[in-house]
Amino acid sequence: MKTYKAMQVTKPGKLEMVERNVVEPGPVQVLLRVEACGVCHSDAATVDAQFPGITYPRVPGHEVVGRIEAVGSEVANWKVGQRVGVGWFGGQDGTCEPCQRGDFANCLHPVTPGVTTDGGYAEMMIAEARALALIPDDLTSAEAAPLLCAGITTFNAIRNAGLRAGGLVAIQGVGGLGHLGIQFARRMGYRTVALGLGPELEKLAKELGAHTYIDTKAEKAAEALKRLGGADAILATAPSGGAMASLIDGLAVRGKLIVVGVAPDPMPVSTLQLIWGGRSIQGSLTGKAIDNQDTLEFSVLQNIRPMIETVPLADAASAYARMMEGKARFRMVLTMGD
Repeated sequence: MKTYKAMQVTKPGKLEMVERNVVEPGPVQVLLRVEACGVCHSDAATVDAQFPGITYPRVPGHEVVGRIEAVGSEVANWKVGQRVGVGWFGGQDGTCEPCQRGDFANCLHPVTPGVTTDGGYAEMMIAEARALALIPDDLTSAEAAPLLCAGITTFNAIRNAGLRAGGLVAIQGVGGLGHLGIQFARRMGYRTVALGLGPELEKLAKELGAHTYIDTKAEKAAEALKRLGGADAILATAPSGGAMASLIDGLAVRGKLIVVGVAPDPMPVSTLQLIWGGRSIQGSLTGKAIDNQDTLEFSVLQNIRPMIETVPLADAASAYARMMEGKARFRMVLTMGD
C-alpha cells in the first residue's frame, strides 16, 4: 500500500478526507496501520485551534490502536504485527528538567499525536516507539482506544492520590471521563460516590460501581458529601471551573480535589476553604507509556470497559461534532477498513 486515507484539519473547524503517501518510520519510530482511534474533547486543540502554535494541515487523534507495519532501524523491542497503542503522551525530548528527573509525562516539549505530529484519524500513522503500550488480547481495538487517554487520565489520578483503602472517592460527572472514573475507583477498593445531573443517571452510575449516587440537580453536592463524612478525594471531570469549585466544601480534612477536566472558566476558591482542614487542589495529566500499559492491564484484570459508539473514519467530522455537543454515550471511536 503506497497511499492511505486521512481526515486532516486544513484550517480551524474544517476536517476533510485526503489521500497521503505512506512514509517510512524514522530510526526510533514505528509505522502503524491504525485499527481504531478515539475522538476526545482534547482534539479541539487541533480541530478548533484551541492550542497555540498549531500548524496545518494536521491529522488529529491521540487515542490510537494499530498494528505495527514497519519499525525503524534502531527499534529493538517492538516487532511487525504487534497490536499497540499510543495516547496523549507520544514521546519526550529527554533534555528538559522534568525529563531529567524522570517525569516524562510533564515534558516541557513533548510529542503529542494529533497536535505536534499527525495523529490517528487516519489509516496509517507514525509513532515514537518509546511511547507505545502493548494491547492485551482481551480488549478489542475499539475498546482499548479510549483507555489510552480517558482511561489513563482517571486511572492515574485516582491511583496516585495517596488515599487509604476504603476511603471515600467522589466522581464528578457520569460522562466520558466520569463513567471510567467510577469503575476505577470501585475496583481499587474505594467507597465510590457518583455526582450526576438528574435522577436518570442513578441506575447507570450504580451499574458502573458507585455505592452512592448524588443528584446535583436536586441537592448541593458539597452538602451531600459532608453528610457522608466528606470525600477524601473528588475527581473533577466537568468542563466547568465553577462547578468544580462548588465541590471543595465537600472534601474531608486533608481531602483533595483532583482536576482532570479542562474548563474554559476560572475556579473561584476561597483561601479559607483550603487552609482550614488542609484541603488541596491538584491537577493530573494522563501519564507515560508504562502508565498506559498499567491502565490496559488493570482494565482487563477488573473487567473495566469504556462505553463506546463506533463510526467509520469517513464520518470523523460528524463524530467530532457529536462529541463536542455532549451527545456521545460516552466515547466516540473511529474504526478503519471495511
